[in-house]
Amino acid sequence: MLGRLGGRWLRPPPVLQPGAPGPHFAPAATGGARRAALPAWAVASVSAVDPGGAGGWYEALAASAPVQGAEEMLLAAHGVTGLPWWGSILFTTVALRGAVTLPLAAYQHYILAKVENLQPEIQNIAQHLNHEVAVRAKQLGWSKRVARFTYLKNMQRLVSELYIRDNCHPFKATVLVWIQLPMWIFMSVALRNFSTGATHSEAGFSVQEQLATGGVLWFPDLTALDSTWILPICIGAINLIIVEIVALQKVGMSRFQTGVTYFVRGISVLMIPIAATVPSSLVLYWLCSSFMGLSQNLLLRSPRFRQFCRIPLTKGDSDTPYKDLFAAFYAKYISRK
Repeated sequence: MLGRLGGRWLRPPPVLQPGAPGPHFAPAATGGARRAALPAWAVASVSAVDPGGAGGWYEALAASAPVQGAEEMLLAAHGVTGLPWWGSILFTTVALRGAVTLPLAAYQHYILAKVENLQPEIQNIAQHLNHEVAVRAKQLGWSKRVARFTYLKNMQRLVSELYIRDNCHPFKATVLVWIQLPMWIFMSVALRNFSTGATHSEAGFSVQEQLATGGVLWFPDLTALDSTWILPICIGAINLIIVEIVALQKVGMSRFQTGVTYFVRGISVLMIPIAATVPSSLVLYWLCSSFMGLSQNLLLRSPRFRQFCRIPLTKGDSDTPYKDLFAAFYAKYISRK
């Protein structure tokens, strides 16, 4: 074992050296049914924001190329499908989720599965390296600090070599977040622009006017708030279900993982009052996006779909994932006394 100290397992340590105006609200719409009044921040045109003031960053975002691209995509979907605006929003959301985030989510699971399958090899390397460092520390009289430093540096190097060998660095699993979050923001700002300002027009009618009659059921006006709070509550409920599904997959979570879970739960609840203060077009998009996220999460638990995506089998995979999920949910939230 000592003969390998200068090679793969161990490398010697380096030498250590020591007054603004108050809020106001837009008046309710005149004519037929009265719609819920929007806060001034939600209805003010982005052009009214002082570029040099605190809202300059939002003006730049609302006029940015990605947001304009999202607006053009929504207009194209509305024009090609001929659907009412509520249908166009749902169609665009489902298309984006299916074409962009679902493949990225499958890739994320692919990377995480390969990392999980490396854990036995990583544990074996850790045991051998720990022994070799202990032997060398005794021979050379290293302090505990030097020995620990040497172990960590070499362990990091060896694990990185494994990730390179199997092409599965965990950072690659974060690609989904870096794509999905900006896309969500750009789509939200684009719908906000449509709902609060005449930034585009079709056939002589502004998109804002079309959205005002483009809703359905209890939210016929997509530029108004959902005064019933049905859509906001549904968003919070679906997001909480997603959080619980992910939490039920993990056994023996660390304190950090538990803290993250509670934080995301809090964000899910906070989304309810936030969604109640923005136009229904945004809330409809958020609801559809959350529902697609839930469906995507459940789909990626399917053994057949995972096999189709060539996601490697892991020790924790089950042949009956949905049955196991229901059993875990029942045991945690229903059967306990």
